Amino acid sequence: MVTVRPAAAGDVEAIAAIYNEGIEDRVATFETRLRTVDEVSAWLQIDLPCVVAEDGGVVLAFARVMPYSDRCVYEGIGEHGVYVARAARGRGLGVVLLRALCAAAEEAGLYKLTSRIFSYNAASRAVHVAAGFEEVGIQRRHGRLDGEWKDCVLVERLLGDAAR
Repeated sequence: MVTVRPAAAGDVEAIAAIYNEGIEDRVATFETRLRTVDEVSAWLQIDLPCVVAEDGGVVLAFARVMPYSDRCVYEGIGEHGVYVARAARGRGLGVVLLRALCAAAEEAGLYKLTSRIFSYNAASRAVHVAAGFEEVGIQRRHGRLDGEWKDCVLVERLLGDAAR
C-alpha cells in the first residue's frame, strides 16, 4: 500500500539515492554530479513542500518545490521536480506525488507550479499532463548535457484562485 506524506529527516538517504539515479539516467536533469546526503538534507530546510511516496516504510519516490525566483513578484510560483526510483517506475507514483505536491503547494500559498522536462522524456510529460499540468512552451537548446544540446518543454499548473 503506497502512502504519500511530507518528507522527513529520516528520508534524506532514500531521496538522495533516487535523485542520484535520475542524474545517472540522464533523462530528468542537467545535473551531472551526484548529490550527498548533506546536500539533500538542506532541501528539507527550505520552507516549501517536499513529499515522498512509500510502500512498507520504503521510500520509492519524491517530489519537491523549490523557489522559482528571488524576485518578490514571483514569490507565489514554485519550481518543482519529481523523481521515482528505477525499480518503482511505471506504477503511477509520479501522478500521485504531483497531485499531492500541488495540494501542499496550494496550502502553502503558492499559485503556480512550473518545471522544465527534456522534450524526449515522454514518461514525465505524460505524468505531468495526467496530474493536471499543461505544456506551455519549448525552450530550444536550453542547455547541454554531456555535450549535447537539450530542448525542454515548459509545464505549469495553476493553483487556487489563479486556477479559476
